[in-house]
Amino acid sequence: MFDTLSDRLAATFKNLRGKGRLSEADIDATTREIRIALLEADVALPVVRAFIKQVKERALGAEVSRALNPSQQIVKIVNEELVAILGGETRRLRFAKNPPTVIMLAGLQGAGKTTLAGKLGRWLKAQGHTPLLVACDLQRPNAVNQLSVVAERAGVAVFAPEPGNGVGDPVKVAEDSLVHARDKQYDVVVVDTAGRLGIDEELMRQAADIRDAVEPDEVLFVVDAMIGQDAVTTAEAFRDGVGFDGVVLSKLDGDARGGAALSIAQVTGRQIMFASNGEKLDDFDAFHPDRMASRILGMGDVLTLIEQAERTFSQQEAEKLAGKLAKGPKEFTLDDFLSQMEQVRKMGSISKLLGMMPGMGQMREQINNLDEREVDRTAAIIKSMTPGERADPKIINGSRRARIARGSGVDVSAVKGLVERFFEARKMMSRMAQGGGMPGMPGVPGLGGPGGGKRKGKPQKKGKGARRSGNPMKRQADERAAAQRGDGTAVDPADFELPKEFRDMLPPK
Repeated sequence: MFDTLSDRLAATFKNLRGKGRLSEADIDATTREIRIALLEADVALPVVRAFIKQVKERALGAEVSRALNPSQQIVKIVNEELVAILGGETRRLRFAKNPPTVIMLAGLQGAGKTTLAGKLGRWLKAQGHTPLLVACDLQRPNAVNQLSVVAERAGVAVFAPEPGNGVGDPVKVAEDSLVHARDKQYDVVVVDTAGRLGIDEELMRQAADIRDAVEPDEVLFVVDAMIGQDAVTTAEAFRDGVGFDGVVLSKLDGDARGGAALSIAQVTGRQIMFASNGEKLDDFDAFHPDRMASRILGMGDVLTLIEQAERTFSQQEAEKLAGKLAKGPKEFTLDDFLSQMEQVRKMGSISKLLGMMPGMGQMREQINNLDEREVDRTAAIIKSMTPGERADPKIINGSRRARIARGSGVDVSAVKGLVERFFEARKMMSRMAQGGGMPGMPGVPGLGGPGGGKRKGKPQKKGKGARRSGNPMKRQADERAAAQRGDGTAVDPADFELPKEFRDMLPPK
């Protein structure tokens, strides 16, 4: 959604590189380009004005003029101001001291409240809670049925005593849900309310009645990130008519201009708390303003990537794999390779994962054209092999390759290419596990590998004898190193003494 904005900002900052000093004209030109980029991204005009004013004031100050790298300082300022627009610090859910915690979802029809209720329920369950979804949207056709289906897919309970489709009282359903939650020990109640195609008196009155009946701990306003400037107008109307504590952005995976979503926190004074960026129930997470700003500026989102990996990868499996690689490359088999590949696939779309890595904005076109089915083809090739072939791919000869190709529905060249890539990957992973670092890079001292432990090959020729360096500091260091090698103990720092040449330069005590 923010690709166009990211590209415009990247092009703007690129013009600043290599300049040792920025003039006022440079800063004016830069802020003008940033203003155009934000307006083209559909950011609200008052927000753009405030943003540009703040960036310009800071850019003209000593913060940039005294910096060694002014262009990087400008990027830092823009990043910090973007974080401020998006709400500053991450806002967490407030949980009630006495369960159940009541979360009410409000918003227009079509914003994705019902689907989002299921996503929020699944997210809460992963956090260790026992959520209950409540069907209070009794007007929209099949809304109750949709919530029941979503709840079942999310693996959470649902409270839907009324059939909906215009039948039932949503306020009574909301009240009864609290009694049901206390009886069945549910600690979080998520109330899905009805929406309208636009703001009207009936919508506001019903939402206010449900709010007064259940006294929610959190009222979340669900907004479609693709509806443009109307998102800000609707948010202001809900804030004044019903009131809400936080914003949830849905459909962030769309390709519409998402600047209106950037404006909501600044205009309404309510922070964005969650964001939904896909159709799957897992495509939902807490909203982090600093990470979103980093992503918009093309600096990636490594923290979210790490969190996804921690949720997906088993610590025990990771340690087992590390132990195998440390023993030697032959211990790592195609079964291990397949297992790792399937775990990466569980983290979500490969293109989305690559998009979170720093610097990948320049390769966006290649990432968007990435064929996700290639992972499935690779898995099919490996699964068409016998256990012996997976354990030792070296035995795969021409006839075996032909059989594997027929079994997996690919060309023989694809089988050959996979095996060759596997040997290269295994060699590199084993080298990294043993401290050798990436190919062509020196090893980490003390961890083995080239530069990190004993080297294989011809021993170095011994010198004719120990030589003392003419540099007093180096000589002192050599003596300490020799003492340490002699008895295996470290030199006491208290015994360290500066050479006479340096002592003479110090002032008298």
